[in-house]
Amino acid sequence: MICCSDSNFISIGMKIRIHQDTVMEHATMIEHTLSEKQYNELLEVLQRRFETHMSRHEGLSWKEVRQRLDNYPQKLYSLYEMEHTGGEPDVVGFDKATSEYIVFDCSVESPSGRRNVCYDRKALDSRKQHKPQGNAIDMAAAMGIELLSESEYRSLQMLGNFDTKSSSWIRTPDHIRALGGALFCDRRYDTVFVYHNGAESYYSVRGFRGSLRV
Repeated sequence: MICCSDSNFISIGMKIRIHQDTVMEHATMIEHTLSEKQYNELLEVLQRRFETHMSRHEGLSWKEVRQRLDNYPQKLYSLYEMEHTGGEPDVVGFDKATSEYIVFDCSVESPSGRRNVCYDRKALDSRKQHKPQGNAIDMAAAMGIELLSESEYRSLQMLGNFDTKSSSWIRTPDHIRALGGALFCDRRYDTVFVYHNGAESYYSVRGFRGSLRV
């Protein structure tokens, strides 16, 4: 549960074990804290967005989502990073089998704070010059989220029109990545398209969208 550690910070048990098999050889324990101001502002933004876009989560209530966040406060740092990098996270579903709420980045365009990145560390290391500022897989792992799969991306697009001027890396099947490629998606002509690029490519209009289970 959330408890006050002092007047300036709320201790939310931010010990997140992030398994990054593609990033490093072993899991890393990272401790994060949010200030009381960051904590309160984040919950206000999430509640306002939830109540503004009820069509994304019909039948679900913010009260129940809030209770889940209180029970799993380690998820708040991931939500904060999703918000901070322009993802505008929102609840898009509920998994009855696991009792988890499903959160996607719901910004109209690909999150602005996660662009100019190639696909993964291997792709980044392969570039000898003009390297991008980072890669999508590492960044997502550090945030405690996963890139959307193709099916998740298409599910998101059923809730609105996203990436009409941008594009987003998606989780790429191993057999495609093994051959040097990576997949990305966008929406043009009222249709969702899936494309491929060399995994080392990067563009100012391409970021990535993430998913989080709470």
